[in-house]
Amino acid sequence: MSGNGAGFTAKLASFIVNTDEQNIPPWVYEHAKVAFMDWLAVTFAGKDDPLVKMLIDYADMVGGKKQATIIGYHMKKDVSSAALINGSASHTLDYDDTLVSFFGHPSVTIFPSLLALSELRGKSGKDFLTAYIIGLQVGSTIGACASLDHYMGGWHATSTLGHLASAAACARLLGLSGKQATYALGIGGTQSSGLKRVFGTMCKPFHAGRASQSGLLAALLAEQGFTSAEDILEGPQGFFEALKGKVNEDVVTMLGLGWDVQNLQQKYHASCHATHSPLEAALAIIKGENIELDAIKSITVHASTLSLQAAGKNEPASGLEGKFSISYCVANALLRGVTGMQAFTDEKVNDPAVRAIMKKIKVINDPKIMALESIVEVEVNNGKSFQAFSDILQQTPPLEVKKERVASKFLDLCEPVLGKKKSLALKKKIESMDTLQNMKDMAKSLL
Repeated sequence: MSGNGAGFTAKLASFIVNTDEQNIPPWVYEHAKVAFMDWLAVTFAGKDDPLVKMLIDYADMVGGKKQATIIGYHMKKDVSSAALINGSASHTLDYDDTLVSFFGHPSVTIFPSLLALSELRGKSGKDFLTAYIIGLQVGSTIGACASLDHYMGGWHATSTLGHLASAAACARLLGLSGKQATYALGIGGTQSSGLKRVFGTMCKPFHAGRASQSGLLAALLAEQGFTSAEDILEGPQGFFEALKGKVNEDVVTMLGLGWDVQNLQQKYHASCHATHSPLEAALAIIKGENIELDAIKSITVHASTLSLQAAGKNEPASGLEGKFSISYCVANALLRGVTGMQAFTDEKVNDPAVRAIMKKIKVINDPKIMALESIVEVEVNNGKSFQAFSDILQQTPPLEVKKERVASKFLDLCEPVLGKKKSLALKKKIESMDTLQNMKDMAKSLL
């Protein structure tokens, strides 16, 4: 390793082990509870996806102790399987939170392993939340160093960074030593994988579960004395050299001075985040100008290379592929105004009415567009044209607004599964979970 990045992995390990929860402000825990509520909502909503049943069948085949809850299934599996299954279930709808510096979805890789481990070891709600906050910060710090080059190189950062974030969070929850935490990062880092080529298939949500499971394994092995490289990130042929990125000293110096949990963006459209700015811009034009759908001649969506890599499927054939299609998401939003999970069925994606609108939509790669920004141009039959800009990443609401929106989303997704009474009771338990003495009590509410 050339340059001044030596010791980066060790610094992260020290942060994991030595951060005093008393120095984490109360508002940070409030953000973490919002994140957990959102994660549980999308997990309950995604539990009946076929891939979840396949993973449960696999866990049944290999066997294991009944240690941790499978959310919404009235069953327990071993902790490793629980992390895999719950993590995958929570990402099936692509309705879970994102973080810019993570270049993907952090919570689906951290909460599943922590929930399984907390239930197994009887950890408190405060310990659970602290581990999440620290694991998230480690993952976002590594992501900021990996930079966009990592994601653009074909790596699914939710998975690659998720291995490390999960390992960090579990290391904290287990109370590992500095050396053990370093090894946990090493074990998690050497397992890091996940290719964007599989977007639109069952492997994308599987990435989230696998990352969570692998991070849990890394921490549990490190607890036993299992060794690994102590410079997995910055060392020769390590994470950054192999998968792109380099230590950013400016980012390192900020470690512990800020908390990225406040920058989490919960989703209010059940599709890839790269589709959100285009559909928001298109809706702004149609609603703002009172344009009838029949009056639309053409729609041009200007998007970045990043967005097109993530959501550039122009001819989606299934509900799952529709989540990664800017053209479908824009057409669906304009036609139906419903962008929740009910919009992403095979029937809805192949509806002739939405296909007719999609034929009017052209999505182009605009080098002037950055990240998830989008400019949308709508031309109408009388020759007039209208333009709107949207950047969903700059529209993160304040905490109190987040609480309100996520609570509404939680009840909307959980009531069909749990019923109104149980959903409200679970919501109340989450809101006070930092006072919960044992996460086993939380787990009982998730069966």
